[in-house]
Amino acid sequence: MSAPTECRTADLVVVGLGYVGLPLARRACAAGLAVVGVDTAGVVVDGLSAGRSHVQDAADADITAMLRRGFTATADFTAVSTADTVVICVPTGLVDGEPDLRAVMAAGHAVAAHLRPGTLVVLESTSYPGTTEEVLLPILESAGLAAGVDFNLAYSPERIDPGNGEYALENTPKVVSGLTPVCAKRCAAFYEELVDSVVVAAGLREAETAKLLENSYRLVNIALVNELAVFCDRLGVDVWDVLRCSATKPFGFQPFSPGPGVGGHCIPVDPRYLANRARAEGLPCSMITTAQEVNAGMPGYVVRRARDILARDGGRVYGSRVLLLGVTYKADVGDLRQSPAIGVVRQLRALGVRVAYHDPHADQFTVDGVPVAGESDVDAGVRSADLVVLLQNHRCLDLSRIARTARAVLDTRGQMDGDRVERL
Repeated sequence: MSAPTECRTADLVVVGLGYVGLPLARRACAAGLAVVGVDTAGVVVDGLSAGRSHVQDAADADITAMLRRGFTATADFTAVSTADTVVICVPTGLVDGEPDLRAVMAAGHAVAAHLRPGTLVVLESTSYPGTTEEVLLPILESAGLAAGVDFNLAYSPERIDPGNGEYALENTPKVVSGLTPVCAKRCAAFYEELVDSVVVAAGLREAETAKLLENSYRLVNIALVNELAVFCDRLGVDVWDVLRCSATKPFGFQPFSPGPGVGGHCIPVDPRYLANRARAEGLPCSMITTAQEVNAGMPGYVVRRARDILARDGGRVYGSRVLLLGVTYKADVGDLRQSPAIGVVRQLRALGVRVAYHDPHADQFTVDGVPVAGESDVDAGVRSADLVVLLQNHRCLDLSRIARTARAVLDTRGQMDGDRVERL
């Protein structure tokens, strides 16, 4: 590899300062690295520069500490030309159910325009196997430098779990890979400065596929217990007791919990990258497709259960009032991306139900352009509702109090008890 041709002023440039890139930048600052963060969103750059965080897992105090250590946020990609290492952490989503790599490609072109010999470029964005070599590599080489010769190219899948108080970036094993053995070795050396444990994959595609497997595993197992919940309800079996008993087995079983569906960026999205690549190769991916269908049907199942409770004993459905507790996709996290609550609201509205919500983690909640009425006073909201539906069991909710005061409760998380509570 060619040696660096100019003096570097940044140890690390992080491209994309979202829920993945910002924790990486924070950890690198704490490790003593000189860090520059690049983001195309001006509001993100301005906020970070003023010491304000837009990511739940990074407090304003964390950003202030980063700034004191020399962290700089900018929209200017010329910072790449000063960096020893560039890590791309831009979002990868779906458009009409198909992988959307526009952000990766745009970041690749921007990095290529300022790439200098001797730089390590790492992609952390989740994508299908082959993305680093087939999509990013030719973009980076378009400026004239050769990957594996003039610069190092690597892939390391992000494993950030928002709201997880036990496992953060530094104590979660980091999978790394490289275009060449030298690229992989340099990638491993970089992350060894930041995390407790580094796992070297056999190649780029193995590392890319590992991330997809992790979330496909969760998708499939959640779908299994969701189907089981529907089955158990039909037979009058307590699914939550079934899961409790099964979880006592010390080998061969890992418990998953049913719920109103799946949300967020990872579980609903990442497996589709795997399925899409499988279809492109002419291979079946039926288990993932079926699991997606099962989980996508859970909001409708929740609404059917809610309708039955409302209609019980001659009650009315149309015009009734339902209070949803917790509308974010995950407990104790303020993220509404692809939350199952969206489908629940949409289908309750179709029945003529008046829907309100209480969620201290979501100041606003809009479905199909129409705001959902928010209840800041949970006690008042519970008292005025014909039915309370627990969608997300945030720790701040006093579930025992709600169970005592509500007229009726549908608990989709198996957390509540009482004569007025019906569990999923």
